[in-house]
Amino acid sequence: MIRMLLRVLGPEYGRPVRRTVALMTATAVAEGLSYALLVPVLRALFGSTPADAWPWLVAFGAAVAVYAALRYLSDLSGFRAGTVLLRGMYHRLGDHLARLPLGWYGAGRVGEVSVLASRGVLQAMSVIVHLLAPYISACVTPLTIVVVMLAFNAQLGLAALVAVPVVAAVQVWTGRSMAATDDDRHERDHEAAGRVIEYLQAQPVLRAGGRTVERFRLLDDSLREVQRASRRTTLSVLPGVLGLALTVQAMFTALLVLGAYLALGGDIGAAEVLSILVLAARCADPLLSLADLGGKLRGARSELARLDMVLRTEPLPEPREPIRPAGHDLELDCVTFRHGDRTVMDGVSLSVPEGQRLAVVGPSGSGKSTLLQLLARFYDVDAGAVRVGGADVRAIDTEALMARIAIVFQDVYLFDGTIEENVRLGRPDADEAEVRAAATAARLDEVVERLPGGWATEVGEGGALLSGGERQRVSIARALLKNAPIVLLDEVTSALDPVNEAAVHEGIERLMAGRTVVMVAHRLRTVQRADRIVFLDGGRIVEEGGHDELLRRDGRYAGFWNVSLTPATGE
Repeated sequence: MIRMLLRVLGPEYGRPVRRTVALMTATAVAEGLSYALLVPVLRALFGSTPADAWPWLVAFGAAVAVYAALRYLSDLSGFRAGTVLLRGMYHRLGDHLARLPLGWYGAGRVGEVSVLASRGVLQAMSVIVHLLAPYISACVTPLTIVVVMLAFNAQLGLAALVAVPVVAAVQVWTGRSMAATDDDRHERDHEAAGRVIEYLQAQPVLRAGGRTVERFRLLDDSLREVQRASRRTTLSVLPGVLGLALTVQAMFTALLVLGAYLALGGDIGAAEVLSILVLAARCADPLLSLADLGGKLRGARSELARLDMVLRTEPLPEPREPIRPAGHDLELDCVTFRHGDRTVMDGVSLSVPEGQRLAVVGPSGSGKSTLLQLLARFYDVDAGAVRVGGADVRAIDTEALMARIAIVFQDVYLFDGTIEENVRLGRPDADEAEVRAAATAARLDEVVERLPGGWATEVGEGGALLSGGERQRVSIARALLKNAPIVLLDEVTSALDPVNEAAVHEGIERLMAGRTVVMVAHRLRTVQRADRIVFLDGGRIVEEGGHDELLRRDGRYAGFWNVSLTPATGE
C-alpha cells in the first residue's frame, strides 16, 4: 500500500511521506511502550508496598506526555503532507495527462478521468491524512505490546505472539476475497453513472415519444446491478470481520486461561496476570479496528491503482536533440496508422508546399480527421513519416511544433471564463489591440457588441452559453491571434446556420491568407479555392488534383460534388 502510494506520488513527493510514516511509527511504538509501564505500576499497587508505584506512575505520565507530543506532531505532519501532496498530485496528474497521446482519450475515458481527478485523487490522498496513522497504530502498537509481554513473561508473550500470523492471514484472506467484488462494484457504479447521464440526455427523445412517466429500462437494470454488487461486497466483508473478531476474542480467552493456570501453579503472581490481561485488552481495540480500516484502505488502494495505471501510461516520446523545421511545408510519406485492429491510414503519401491549400474530402470514416491529427502529432504513425518543414514531427519538440500550427475544430471547446480569456489562449502575451484586431477579422466583434457583458461575458463550461456559430468565431479569433504559419481546419462550417456560416467563412479566408493550409470539409463549396484536393476512402487516396480537373474525370469527387448540389437545385 505505502509502496504504491510512493510510486504514485513520484520521487519528488516521496520524502515527506517517508518522514510522516517514520513519525507515525515512532508514535505507535511510544504508545505501546507507555502501556508497558502499566505492568510495574499494577505490580507495585497489588504488592506489599503500594507507595513503590509512585516512581512508575511518574514514568507512565512522562511516557504518555511523550506519546501525546509525538501524536500531535505526526497528525500535523500527516495533514501538512496531505495538503501539499494533494496539490502536487493534481499538478503531476495534469502534466502527465497533457502529454498523453490523443488516442488514449477513447470513449468513456474522459468521464473516467474526471472522476479519478476529483473523487479518486481526494480518496487516495486521504490515506495520508485520515487512514495512515490509525492503520500504523493498529499494526505497530499491538506488536510493541506483544514484545513487552515477551519481556515480562515468555509463556504469555508467546501465546500472544501466536495470534499475530492468524490476524495477518485473516486480513490477507479478507482483502483477496473483496478484491473481485470491489472491482465489480466499481464497474457497476461506472456503468450506472453513464446510464444516469444517458437518461438525462435522452429526455427530449423520451418526451417526444410520450414516455415521460415510464421507467428507463437500461437505467433500472444498471441500478439493480449496483444493488447486487453492493450486496456481494457486504457478504464478502462479513467473514473477514467475524473472523478477526473471533481471533481477537480467542486470543484474549487463551491468555486468560493460561494466566489463571500459571497463577494457580504459583509460577506468576496475580498482579502480573492482571497486568498482562490489561495489555492484551489494549491490543484488542486497535486490532478490531483493522476490519473497518481495511475496507477503507482497499477503497483507497483501488483508486491508487487507477492513478498508478494512468501515470504509468507512456506519453509520446520527446526527441533528445530536437530538429528545427526549415520551412512550413507538409508531407506524409507512406503513412500507415492503426487504431486498435482497424487500419485508418494505409500507405498515404502527399505533400503540401509552403503557402498552399490542400482540401481533404471523402466519406465518413475515411480518415480525414485522422490525417489532421497525424500532422499535429496527436498520434504517432505505425509506419512511414509525417514531416513539417522537412523534419519528422517525432524529431521536433512538441512546443515548437504546436507553435507553428493553428487548429480550428468542428466541435469547439471553450473554457469556463470570459470571451476575451478564451481568445487570449491563442497568444496570452498579445496586447489589447491585437486581440481586438483578431476578433474583428473573425467577426467576433459583432457578437461581443450585442452581448450585455461585452468582452467580459462568461461563456460557461465548454462554451455552453454561446451558440455554435459564436463559439466557432471565438475559435477562429483565437487561431488568428496565434498567427501560426500552418492552419488545420476540421469541418468548421458543417453545422452552422447561413448567417454564421458566412461570417465564419470570411474569418477562415483571413485566417488562411498566406499560410500553409489543410482543410477537411463535407460542404464541397468550401474547397473550390484549394490549390489541390485529395479524395480519401478507406484510408487511401483515391483521387487527387484541382477542382475542375477532378470534375472532368467524373470520378468519386465528381459524384460527391453532384450530390452536394442536389439540395440547392431541388434535384
